[in-house]
Amino acid sequence: MRNPLRPLDRYVFGEFWRIFVITALGFPLLVIVIDVTDRLEKYLNRNLTWQQIALSYLYWIPESMFMVMPAAVLFATVFSIGALTRHSEITAAKASGISFHRMVLPIFLGAGLVAVLALALGEVVPITDAKRNEILQEKRYRSGSDRFNFAYSASGGRIYKVASLSVERRSIEGIEIERKGRGAENPTYLLAAPLAQWDSSRKYWTLRNGTLHIVPDSLHNITIRYDSLRDRVFTEAPADLTTSPRAPEEMGFRELGRFIRSLDRSGADSKELKVEQSLKIAIPITCVIIAFFGAPLATSSQRSGAAFGIGISLATTIFFLMLIQLTKAIGQGGVVPPRLAAWLPNFLFGAIGAALLSRVRT
Repeated sequence: MRNPLRPLDRYVFGEFWRIFVITALGFPLLVIVIDVTDRLEKYLNRNLTWQQIALSYLYWIPESMFMVMPAAVLFATVFSIGALTRHSEITAAKASGISFHRMVLPIFLGAGLVAVLALALGEVVPITDAKRNEILQEKRYRSGSDRFNFAYSASGGRIYKVASLSVERRSIEGIEIERKGRGAENPTYLLAAPLAQWDSSRKYWTLRNGTLHIVPDSLHNITIRYDSLRDRVFTEAPADLTTSPRAPEEMGFRELGRFIRSLDRSGADSKELKVEQSLKIAIPITCVIIAFFGAPLATSSQRSGAAFGIGISLATTIFFLMLIQLTKAIGQGGVVPPRLAAWLPNFLFGAIGAALLSRVRT
């Protein structure tokens, strides 16, 4: 069988991939060096060994690589096509009847492979982040004695909404406990109380002066007032409730989706998390879009040399990262739907890339 990739295709693909690997590994290493100089004293104060610190940064590489994937693709596209342009290899290919679009096709193929790699890396990041946080003892140093205005997703489909929690007093001020039901035999109920006290000997909470709403169907709402109610299912100790919720980068796409649905059922604000979940797909797709954006830009570096390629790549990377932060803010603020906000950078770069690519002389 004939190899579908011609020698020219393999040459262009090899140039792209070589630069991509150097950039994709170089950026995270630079970030690690900066982070080490900033946090080394804090880690040494935690009595961490040098081996533990080094291993924690090894586990950090997947997360740092995930965000720089689009930038690495852009650098690889600009420098590989720029080199072909400066050495008149694109001119020679056109003279042989090979169009510009056909010549850079291996680069678009490489960008597609990077997008698949980024999708897989996004699912690996939660695992490596959990191991890194365990080594650095982040949970131990992150927890506090008080917590305010939070939602907690418990087992059995129960959602706790807490206004104020005090670990020292073992009490909660303002609590709602909701369990979504499945009909009259297993109805939805809502427990609400202005005060709850933890019984450390019996390991359960006692709610005081509250109400119990039982909703067997959409037409009925049974309300019961009580002076004192012992919730034997509510067995999470005060210290357990102070544990900070896992960050979006510590959860995979599906796990983050389940957490978002729990927050929605409890009435908590999940806009920021919806943006983060959509970015887990949008950023890998950006790797393909950024190649269409960078390919026509690289042809203009024929006389400008490597400095132009570095400048245009760095400027685009900084603009892209700023745009990501901007879309997070407008998505969290509700200016646009959260999931749409995550895709706005792709729409912008895709439109500009399509316009530039259509004007390139083929």
